[in-house]
Amino acid sequence: MRAIQMSSFGEADVLQVVDLPVPEPGLNEVRVRLHAAGINPAETYIRTGTYAFLKPDLPYTPGFDGAGIVDKVGDGVTRLRPGDRIFVAAILAKRNTGTYADMVVCDADAVHPLPESLSFSQGAAIGVPSLTAYRALFQRARIQPGETVLVHGASGGVGLLTVQLARAYGAHVIGTAGSADGLALIRQNGAHEVLNHSSEGYLDKIPALTNGHGVDVIVEMLANANLEEDLKVLAQYGRVVVVGSRGSVELTPRLAMIKEADVLGTALWNAPDCEYTASIYGVAAALEAGTITPVIAEEYPLEKAAQAHIDIINQKGAHGKIVLRNDLGAK
Repeated sequence: MRAIQMSSFGEADVLQVVDLPVPEPGLNEVRVRLHAAGINPAETYIRTGTYAFLKPDLPYTPGFDGAGIVDKVGDGVTRLRPGDRIFVAAILAKRNTGTYADMVVCDADAVHPLPESLSFSQGAAIGVPSLTAYRALFQRARIQPGETVLVHGASGGVGLLTVQLARAYGAHVIGTAGSADGLALIRQNGAHEVLNHSSEGYLDKIPALTNGHGVDVIVEMLANANLEEDLKVLAQYGRVVVVGSRGSVELTPRLAMIKEADVLGTALWNAPDCEYTASIYGVAAALEAGTITPVIAEEYPLEKAAQAHIDIINQKGAHGKIVLRNDLGAK
């Protein structure tokens, strides 16, 4: 089978197309014939060998998320059968051979039914983004219906799902993006108000949008750029959940003291089993109800994984999720 494999850590060019044996599922494992795989920023950090949560043994095939058809089930698997249409969310799986490939073997617990209403590309965009959005909102910020939520960087894969979940839960949602297309996209996905974070002084509009109250929760995608300003627009007892950061930040602690604000980090790697399981059930229910629908920005053929890694980090203004497709052919 075709797979993307890295034999060393480094830049995107370490991702090479190789031919590998088809992996066999063991006890309580499933083999999936993949149609699509999700690209997550964390996978670019893993590729460099500097990621705090995982430095894999080499050679290594990346990828935690995907979607396709169950090809074979191992002993002990009764919930799934060959031919089932599924998505893979394997970030915490005990075994995961990597979704940047034609086939993946992983724990059966990491494989879940894909609603007929969603494409395989959308299925590949569920795992890390939706579980991150769910954990940020409900397990870290513990949002309540009626609260105001600011999604700071709302037009990417995680951001759009955060907007959708928060809106469905009864929050008043403000989303930011850096382009007219991004602003239109987040409004289409449920944001009540939108702000262009490329415009100087855009957060000055927050008091008027919240009747002077401030925002109760901020889900922050780029904390090194925004955290200081986030604290200024928080309501009393507000919470900032840091989903992403690409550097250090100079911070005025008194801003947090004045509001008795909480700054909360989040990372799926830290989720206790009970919370991770709860998030899977929550996401599955939202998918079944049509509450969340992943938005695809661009599809790359599997062979272009290296370019996808470059683009996901360097893109100016995300507009949904980047995925790999196994059936596009090299271009």
